[in-house]
Amino acid sequence: MVSGFPGLRSFEGRALRAQLDGYIRRVVDVDVEAATPGEADKPARSTTTPYRDALERLWIVDPVPAWAPTRNPISRLIRSPKHHLADPALAARLLRVGADALIAGRSTGYAIPRDGSSLGHLFESLVALSVRVYAQASEAAVGHMQTAGGAHEVDLIVERDDHRVVAIEVKLSQAYRRRDGIAVVPAALLGP
Repeated sequence: MVSGFPGLRSFEGRALRAQLDGYIRRVVDVDVEAATPGEADKPARSTTTPYRDALERLWIVDPVPAWAPTRNPISRLIRSPKHHLADPALAARLLRVGADALIAGRSTGYAIPRDGSSLGHLFESLVALSVRVYAQASEAAVGHMQTAGGAHEVDLIVERDDHRVVAIEVKLSQAYRRRDGIAVVPAALLGP
């Protein structure tokens, strides 16, 4: 596992884990007062919002805004942002799971609130980070789309000022072209 933080790119193994742990401790102990861990009840939105806002100000949590097309044939789109950690290595470290365990699909020991594997969720955050960097270089905006009730969603939508749009659904699979002409492309092939 590697970190996307420029100052941590040269670290590996134990040194990287120590740096990530120190960074997390600094954020929790100094920058944001920690919430009481281990409580079984889900905290109220009024409790979590100040924490999320503080993590956004510290560039730890990166909100992907909801996409709002100008000509919207889809009614009832969710308007709230989707949040990713700025560096998926932070999430992996918080879960205490390494690359081998992620790839093997071993349990992290923590309940993930959505269906899917930890690797899939962390991969989506990595792709979101990469796509946002590439989009910024191309003067494009990145959002996500989800209908109310969650029946339909698109993980990332990249839109340029000329209204050209690319929709990205993040999956851990091979490249292929669907019968309807949609290309399914590995994230490793993405670039500016």
